[in-house]
Amino acid sequence: MILAAGLGTRLRPLTNTIPKPLLPVGGTPLIIWNLLMLRASGIRDVIINLHYLGHLIEEVIGDGSGWDMQVRYSREPTLLGTGGGLKAAEWFFGQHPFLVINGDTLIDLDVKTLVEFHQTHGGLATLVLRDDPQAAQWGAVESDAQNRIIRINGRGMSNAELTGPLSERMFAGVHILHPSILHDAPADRSFSIIDSYTNELAEGTKLFGFLHDGYWSDIGTMARYAQAQADVEAGVIALKT
Repeated sequence: MILAAGLGTRLRPLTNTIPKPLLPVGGTPLIIWNLLMLRASGIRDVIINLHYLGHLIEEVIGDGSGWDMQVRYSREPTLLGTGGGLKAAEWFFGQHPFLVINGDTLIDLDVKTLVEFHQTHGGLATLVLRDDPQAAQWGAVESDAQNRIIRINGRGMSNAELTGPLSERMFAGVHILHPSILHDAPADRSFSIIDSYTNELAEGTKLFGFLHDGYWSDIGTMARYAQAQADVEAGVIALKT
């Protein structure tokens, strides 16, 4: 699932008339970068949630056949947040783990290795993490030496359950989760999937962190958007084919 329902307020006025996932990076809409990365890893069945100017995203991508993919949509008349958006698309996932990526994330990720990590570790979810000196400002994800996530934003397992030092990293906006996490979540209500994760952690559920040390940008500000454009021009990150 690609999350693409946000308002893109931090990039106005660019996003006054175009949704953030359609902003061009190196001449290609950001969301197409994500579609091609998924396709290169063998993922061809995708759902995208829509809200702000969502019809424009649908006009560009259509049914996905132009990229040899099958794309469907989950339309949100009101914003449902990351958790509510996933809950609204629950019908699409069936009983199988699925991958989620933020539509405003530009990342050079080895998706196959991520999937293998998730399958090997057997957690209910795997979050892609990255080292960042400002991890606490993003919302620190604390994990142990075995890559098990202990707390997110200070919530989760208690100190009494710790067995060693923790590493603080930031969540990169990509994760694999089992749909059972959503079963008891409220329908048609806005909430963050992070709340579901911290509830699971408090109950002792195993979630793991996959360390990504490659390229990443959330293109959340004008400065980062300009930097991403420069990175593409310099060949730091290239479009998947």
